[in-house]
Amino acid sequence: MADIQTIYQETIKFAAEKHGAQKVKGSKIPYVVHLSNVAMEIFMAARKTHGFDLGYALQLALLHDTIEDTQTTRQEIEMVFGKDIADGVWALTGDPKLLKDYRLSDSLAKIRKCPREAGAVKLADRITNLQAPPKSWTKSHIRDFLYDAQQILKALHGANEYLEKRLEQKIAEYSKYSGE
Repeated sequence: MADIQTIYQETIKFAAEKHGAQKVKGSKIPYVVHLSNVAMEIFMAARKTHGFDLGYALQLALLHDTIEDTQTTRQEIEMVFGKDIADGVWALTGDPKLLKDYRLSDSLAKIRKCPREAGAVKLADRITNLQAPPKSWTKSHIRDFLYDAQQILKALHGANEYLEKRLEQKIAEYSKYSGE
């Protein structure tokens, strides 16, 4: 098995090529920065969690949006990274065949069937997404995003104690944007 640095470097290179010129919503920041931030949360969680599969979690962290946001297919991820990684990335993907309102609950149900590291990646993703919202977002959109974060935290209780505490803190901080 490859060392963790090689796993990280090969996976982030693949993800960066797939996401191309994509930017973080509402910014000029290359999307790969978001992926790197999710990976950093995973590195920290691994340090605080006994028996955590860092290689698996890092690959999911770096690839979690490839199916949803690029032309990459589940089959392509399986060919390059293997079935376990493809299944984990698929679980973290909002199924485009479903109505938008059902995608999160479907994804959370799929995540709960995966190894706990997939849940950790979903928690880490939402932690990094709870930054100041884009100026174009309405209060209603912000409240919906906050509600989704609360649902993620509730649904993935037990996935990773360290990241759950981090997400609780981020939700509390983000509440100031909701106007409540």
